[in-house]
Amino acid sequence: MIYDIVHLTEYRFHRPVGFGQHRLTFRPRDGHDMRVLATSLEVEPPSTRVDLMHDVYGNSVAMVHPEGQAETLRIVSRFTVEHVGSSSFGLPTADESEWMPPAYRQNELLALQPFLLPSYEDPERRLRRWAQPFAEMGRANGGPRETVALMTAAIREDFEYRRREEEGVQAPLATLDSRSGACRDLATLMIDALRCVGIAARFVSGYLYVPPTPGVLGGGATHAWVQCYLPDCGWFPADPTNNLIGGHDLIRIAVARDASEVSPLRGEWYGHAGDAAGMTVDVQVTART
Repeated sequence: MIYDIVHLTEYRFHRPVGFGQHRLTFRPRDGHDMRVLATSLEVEPPSTRVDLMHDVYGNSVAMVHPEGQAETLRIVSRFTVEHVGSSSFGLPTADESEWMPPAYRQNELLALQPFLLPSYEDPERRLRRWAQPFAEMGRANGGPRETVALMTAAIREDFEYRRREEEGVQAPLATLDSRSGACRDLATLMIDALRCVGIAARFVSGYLYVPPTPGVLGGGATHAWVQCYLPDCGWFPADPTNNLIGGHDLIRIAVARDASEVSPLRGEWYGHAGDAAGMTVDVQVTART
């Protein structure tokens, strides 16, 4: 599949303000399953330079510094991506692949340690108690793949997707209590739940292709989901918002231990607190026919 992506971010102000450096994490992350064919970036007011770097996780980051003052900061990124699909979840399994928790080798454990430690406190072990039945079902039938599949489906079935404009992520226990959250909240819940039962997981920010058929949630903005690591699958995507594992529709931008490390856009502006008038984010993902 080939997708054309347009990502618009616009900040509005009541009077002209100045701008500092802005850090953009918008560019899709290349791999054997996906490659970026074309990119463009428009910044208004213009930036005199665009500096590119890779962060600690290997994500592509662009840094821009809009010049002068303005009442609007407008950033438009365009990408064309070829996605052949992620299918590693369906690779053949060895006998030890059915062990729960997964039988990670020593070298894997060294690299996976940050993704096996929960990010949030669970003093009464409530999240662990919620996650444990999925681990038991995996132990009884199919191993960690079954655990991941059952948890992905359960979050889609039992939790309400609720788009939130507020910054930040709900703690997993808050999502568990409300049985609702934005895609980043549901992903964060699943990540810490998987870590509680010994499955390595990390946060993914990206784009979602919404097909013409109804029922897919999370379009029109950046999307968030989970990557899990299993010994004979490697890293593979699982989207609890839509009960998707693998496939073509999840277009990753960046991966990290938790959501706070992969904000799509962060930067500085100079003025009074009351100068901010709002912002608009719009993401359009179109499949070529």
